[in-house]
Amino acid sequence: MSPDLVHGLTAAARSTSPAELIAVAFGLLSVYLSAREHIISWPTAIVNVAIFFFLFWKAKLYADAVLQLVYLALSVYGWYEWRFGGAQHTRLKVSRATSTQWMALVPLFLVGGLGLGALLARYTDSPLPYFDALLTAASLVAQWMMTRKLLENWLIWIAADIVYVPVFIRRGLPFTALQYAVFLVLAAMGWFGWRQSLRTQRQETVSA
Repeated sequence: MSPDLVHGLTAAARSTSPAELIAVAFGLLSVYLSAREHIISWPTAIVNVAIFFFLFWKAKLYADAVLQLVYLALSVYGWYEWRFGGAQHTRLKVSRATSTQWMALVPLFLVGGLGLGALLARYTDSPLPYFDALLTAASLVAQWMMTRKLLENWLIWIAADIVYVPVFIRRGLPFTALQYAVFLVLAAMGWFGWRQSLRTQRQETVSA
């Protein structure tokens, strides 16, 4: 390991607050459990987003801060849906997004992202208003899809995580950037794991 890299990691560690480390730990645990289809992923997500709301607001990532409040509501909703959202209030199973759902989600992403970007550009000092807002909109779409156990949520998370890593590095949140790098790996695991779960469900349906 080069001296410059060691110095950079040491400086990053010194600038990282205990709150960020706790949020990172709960965030990693939550996504790992989601990839494993474990319902405990939702209460751990609630702890994660509550802490990150304050961290993002302090870093002037306003859209991401507000996003945490929406995540809080979606986490409560997802917790209920995974437990009771299936047929006859049973456990919700993995499925694929329908064409009707995509026809609604894509316009919502564009309108929501551009609209929020305009508000941030006009009323805040956000350094990257439209960029921040479009990432926010994509994350909201992906999170809602996760509450419904739609397989394609992982593809959106993969794309978003690839972008989020350098953004958080620039905003002085190095361990949050590291968290999202790990999120990228976990999202890939989630994609393959949920896809296998969907195949198993279909085989069981055919066998029945």
